Amino acid sequence: MDKVPGRTGAEIRRAGVAGRRPATAPDASRRKLLAATTAAGLGLLTACAGTSSRADSASRASPPGGPSGASGTPGPSGSAPSGRPAKRRRPELPRGGRELFPRYRLVGFCGLPGAAALGRLGTGDPGRRAAEAEKVAHSYAAGREPLPVLELLATVANSTAGPDGTYRSRTPDATIRRFHRVARDRRGLLLLNIQPGRAAVLDEVKALRDWLVHPDVGIALDPEWEMGRGQVPGDAYGHTDGHELTEVARYLSGLVEAHDLPQKPLVFHQVATSVVSRQSALRPQPGVALIKSADGIGSPGLKRGTWRKLVDDLPDGLHTGFKLFYEEDAEGSRLMTPKEVLALRPQPEYVMYE
Repeated sequence: MDKVPGRTGAEIRRAGVAGRRPATAPDASRRKLLAATTAAGLGLLTACAGTSSRADSASRASPPGGPSGASGTPGPSGSAPSGRPAKRRRPELPRGGRELFPRYRLVGFCGLPGAAALGRLGTGDPGRRAAEAEKVAHSYAAGREPLPVLELLATVANSTAGPDGTYRSRTPDATIRRFHRVARDRRGLLLLNIQPGRAAVLDEVKALRDWLVHPDVGIALDPEWEMGRGQVPGDAYGHTDGHELTEVARYLSGLVEAHDLPQKPLVFHQVATSVVSRQSALRPQPGVALIKSADGIGSPGLKRGTWRKLVDDLPDGLHTGFKLFYEEDAEGSRLMTPKEVLALRPQPEYVMYE
């Protein structure tokens, strides 16, 4: 099953003012998220994906080639013709090397198949979207090598509690596998986006372990959908903090060390200053590239204002990202151009379109 039901119609419509913190609840045009999520739809997703850890189905989840080889990078190949063991090639990033920055600029699309309102990646043929993402990535090169990214929603916040009370659904392994293959075909990265609802963020990350041991798979967190006790997705902004982000980074760092992986991206999208607190507690971890992505819709002027607010006093070791919305940014205004995005300071190292 590849088509994932979920939030439809007015799902996750972005706030009319970029990065504005709501007085009580986020703007309905952005946040009345899953009002149309039906019990039948949620049930179908649960039937496809279940609520157990994906680690319980490792053999089913792992794509061809296993976790040891990167895109175009074979794993151990047995013995050389001479009878001596062949020297193992260390896993690399899809386009070579083991460090993301400053060599690459990441550019791509976000989304979920069957849910067009959640981003461009969810519309049309995934292969065509990946080819389009690569074309857009080249327009952002500016002295760096473009590296296309597919940011697939792997955990999706819901407006209903679901059978386990977590207000989230997991994308089926078959869908993740399909997009991983597409990313590999384009020599790009797959980022697995987590909107946790009331589920524990680290539990959702650990449930994706069988994918994260691959050298071309990383994590993107959407903490505005991380709900506290009594909160429901769509009624208020969620929240994370530097300690929790460091916990996730440590977990990824452990995988990098254990499997000799190249640097792994950890993106966190931030729509308002309130969404990430105690940022000073964020600690970079070996083998993990921490990327703070400025979220929020609006005119170019509003988005620049959000950018300045969110990158002020940026902690050491933190890279920057910038998010654009093909439809919402253009409502009453226009989409920022690559030239305008690259004029931001510090210059974004990850650019994502929804």
